[in-house]
Amino acid sequence: MTAPPAPATVPRYEHLADDIEAAVRRGVFAAGERIPSVRRASVQHGVSIKTVVHAYALLESRGVIESRPQSGFFVKARPVARDGSLARTGEEAAHGAAQRSSPAAKGRRAGAHKMPMEPAPNAAPAPVDVSRLVLSTLRSIVAQDAVPLGSPYPDPALFPWRRINQYANAIARRHASWNLIDDLPPGNPELIRQIARRYAESGADVDPDEIVVTVGATEAINLSLQAVAKPGDTVAVESPTYYAMLHAIERLGMRAIEVSTHPDTGIDLDALERVLARKKVAACMVMPNFQNPLGFRMPEANLRRLVALAEAHDLPVIENDVYQELYFGPTRPLSLKQFDTRGLVLHCASFSKSLSASYRIGWALPGRYRAQVEKLKFLNTLTTPSVPQVALADYLRHDGYDRHLRRLRRFYREQARLMRAMIERFFPSGTRTTDPQGGYVLWVELPPRVDSMRLYRAALAQGITIGPGYMFSMRNDFHHYIRLNYSYPWTAQTEAALKTLGELVARMA
Repeated sequence: MTAPPAPATVPRYEHLADDIEAAVRRGVFAAGERIPSVRRASVQHGVSIKTVVHAYALLESRGVIESRPQSGFFVKARPVARDGSLARTGEEAAHGAAQRSSPAAKGRRAGAHKMPMEPAPNAAPAPVDVSRLVLSTLRSIVAQDAVPLGSPYPDPALFPWRRINQYANAIARRHASWNLIDDLPPGNPELIRQIARRYAESGADVDPDEIVVTVGATEAINLSLQAVAKPGDTVAVESPTYYAMLHAIERLGMRAIEVSTHPDTGIDLDALERVLARKKVAACMVMPNFQNPLGFRMPEANLRRLVALAEAHDLPVIENDVYQELYFGPTRPLSLKQFDTRGLVLHCASFSKSLSASYRIGWALPGRYRAQVEKLKFLNTLTTPSVPQVALADYLRHDGYDRHLRRLRRFYREQARLMRAMIERFFPSGTRTTDPQGGYVLWVELPPRVDSMRLYRAALAQGITIGPGYMFSMRNDFHHYIRLNYSYPWTAQTEAALKTLGELVARMA
């Protein structure tokens, strides 16, 4: 999350040095640990190489980092003050006081063939019940060994599960009996540090103390919703929306109001503003990055406006950013959390889509609701399993996660291109698709006469699964839409399945 530009009175390199030093003090970078190279930091923070060089020189003069020839820059071991913080020299303390009184510091404390779909009209709040359809779809994939075009999960063969399992087995051998108290909420300290470091390396200012580890992003979403709303409350959601959002609302006995969502820019903020003006809404749930099922990346201007709208109405916003690492562009996308100055954004993410679906490790950054989310985590599930937490922390610390992600992104980008091309080849006129900017799902609009549930049943009879549009809304607005998964390797069976699906659509149309 790139910080907003500093005022002209404070050099950019000093602003960058302050942010990196703050990350070191919070424990994101440990003593003796290598920090990003000059070139990488330049890309991550969106500044020139010269700016990074000046910032690193300033950090060296403060005694925060040290340069090692042919190796890079490392966090310098420093004495610890009585309060547990890093001790500072008199010169550094004076510099810190000057920085705290500077305009920049004050500003930071104060808050420093694409588918052109028509927006759907907004409806009144309604109870939710889509879980049976979703469960039926998932059972069909497993029980009938069908082509998993309807699966919500990425192909597990793409993940380094053998290496992660090696870490898990080694941990199990070292600790015959694990002390449950070690990983009570908020979670394993080393994993929390590694998560915070991932954000820091992409230019995000994340406090490790805010992170609560959960059993996947689904638990993070449920805990966040439970922390900000109660049964009977109304929650605003995108339309179409990822059905896990609807599941959370359904589980907690709340009501959902759907807000039209554009396949390029995300939730219609004008429509949301009108909803907030006439109805009492307890929370808003969104996926700004590579939303499932539309795949868009919300523009920065929209992110800023949504946060401003939340602040104006004191509205908690639950941000599902589970696809944050699966971007097709050159840089990691911004998130709502970056622009949150009042703790209203409850940011949820996980490793399930990028590293290990079977380990189910996620986390929440709940802002002002952090204490409540941690308490609910303890009451609901007590802890998140310890061994998976430590195994993932070991992998993040020692192995090539970034290298793995680069391969994964290239593969998904090519798969998305290939699937769109095959749909254009095999499906009848009147079929349109979105143009995903990340993730691994494609939203397909079929000719209006095609009913996706009828197609779902016909495809299942042919050994093919799809995600019918009914799963992504409480209304019938998406009866002629389907979601397809392109994470699995392209095979003759996949191509034959798409050809069969196109023939079924043509007959129904």
